[in-house]
Amino acid sequence: MENKKIDSEQLKKDASQFAEEAGKLASAAASMVKSATTVSKEAVLNAIDQNGDGQIDVEDVIILGLRVPGVCIDREKFLRKELFKLYPEDIVDRAVATTPAQAGITKESIDHISNEIIKFERNCVSGISTALGMPGGWAMVATIPADIAQYYGYMLRAAQKLMYLYGFPQIELQENSSVFDTETINVLTICLGVMYGVAGANNAIKAMAKALASGVEKKLLRAALTKGTIYPIVKKVANWFTIHMTKEVFAGFFKKAIPVVGGVLGGGITFISFKPCCDKLKASLQDTMLSNPNHTSDESENIIIDASYTEESNNDSSSESE
Repeated sequence: MENKKIDSEQLKKDASQFAEEAGKLASAAASMVKSATTVSKEAVLNAIDQNGDGQIDVEDVIILGLRVPGVCIDREKFLRKELFKLYPEDIVDRAVATTPAQAGITKESIDHISNEIIKFERNCVSGISTALGMPGGWAMVATIPADIAQYYGYMLRAAQKLMYLYGFPQIELQENSSVFDTETINVLTICLGVMYGVAGANNAIKAMAKALASGVEKKLLRAALTKGTIYPIVKKVANWFTIHMTKEVFAGFFKKAIPVVGGVLGGGITFISFKPCCDKLKASLQDTMLSNPNHTSDESENIIIDASYTEESNNDSSSESE
């Protein structure tokens, strides 16, 4: 009996010590996970922050996207490839020199090609995103910048193709000493704003189309995009992306100490979200002065392209309401 009593007391003592040690180990493990999460978050931020401003914004995702091989589209090559299947050479030549609409290519044909473009790009990015999302645990951290680059890269591919089909000129996408042109970044910012339904972006792209169709000089349009009447809308879209991209990358991914299997932008999510974004841009481009000879302007797109304009002098009147 005495031995049994001693054994029982010893077991209680051992169990108490074990519980105490287990608690210490759990606390240490939690600290390690918290530390790893912080380090990983910083690593992701550093990988995505292409412009070095310490945050994730629309310029970062555009630069990442444009650096993906095959993202930059040559307008002439693209239009010739798509239109040559359906139209004779002289009409294709005119479409390249002017716009598909001015060349007499029907709205139905352009819409059909657009739908096929959206379908193709969606299938491409969905497959890649699924593959990138396969690793689990902390290995996933390395896939986040690549996943974002692929997703927005293919979105920018689709945006360029849609813009060229609906009458926009070549977007200059050449990188100059690791820096993309501000005008290029701002044009693509507006495109992404339309795709995500950001207030004012739709009016801005229609105003750009109106300016181009009316023969506004390139330097005046550039001024409007970088410091003039369209620039406040660019800033609004950029601010929207700064808020939503940070939430998208960090809030969901780092909410739990240990990430679940699958990428930030898994294949299924990509497949669902990609087409509606492209459809919004397509709908906006379908009825502008570049794509529709019978287009009637409304007040929303009457953004004056004026070289004398400065943001400081007329910021309130040019900003779009939410």
